[in-house]
Amino acid sequence: MSRIGKKPVDLPSGVTASVSGQTIEVKGPKGAQTFTATDDVTLTVEDNLVKVEPRGKSKRARQQWGMSRTMVANLVQGVTQGFKKELEIQGVGYRAQMQGNTLKLNLGYSHDVDYVAPEGVTITAPKQTEIVVEGADAQAVGEVAAKIRDWRRPEPYKGKGIRYKGEFIFRKEGKKK
Repeated sequence: MSRIGKKPVDLPSGVTASVSGQTIEVKGPKGAQTFTATDDVTLTVEDNLVKVEPRGKSKRARQQWGMSRTMVANLVQGVTQGFKKELEIQGVGYRAQMQGNTLKLNLGYSHDVDYVAPEGVTITAPKQTEIVVEGADAQAVGEVAAKIRDWRRPEPYKGKGIRYKGEFIFRKEGKKK
C-alpha cells in the first residue's frame, strides 16, 4: 500500500478542481494547472478532497498511485503558494542582473550569457549574487533553475559557480608540491 497515495489531497478555500476522464484541472488564485493521469489510477473529487485510487494490484498501478497523488498535490500548491528556487553566485566578477524579461549573467566567459525567462516563470535578481526563480509549475521552475545553474556549475576546488541556496559543495584539496 502506498502511504502517500492513501492520503487525500485537501483543496484549500479558493481552489477548485474538476475531473474529466483522466485529466484533472485545478484553478486557484495563481492560475490554472492540469495533469493527465495514466489509466492505472482513478481520480475523484468529493467534499474539497481529491482522492487517487489504483485500478488494480499490478506493480505499475501501485507506482502510479503515489506519483499521481503527488502530482495533484503539486498542482494545488502551485495555484495557491507557487514554487520558488533560489540560486547563489560565487566567484570574483560573477554577477547577474535582470533587463526586462532577460537575465544577463556575467560568468567569466568572453561574452555575457542572456537567458530569456519562459512563460509562466518569473526570474528576479534581488542582488548581483542572487537569483530567484518563481512560478506555479514545479517542473518548469526546477528546469529553469537547473538551466541557469548549468551555465557555470560549482567547481570543487575554489567553490566558484552558480549553486542552489544551501547546497553543499564537497571541496577538494589542490595539488601538493
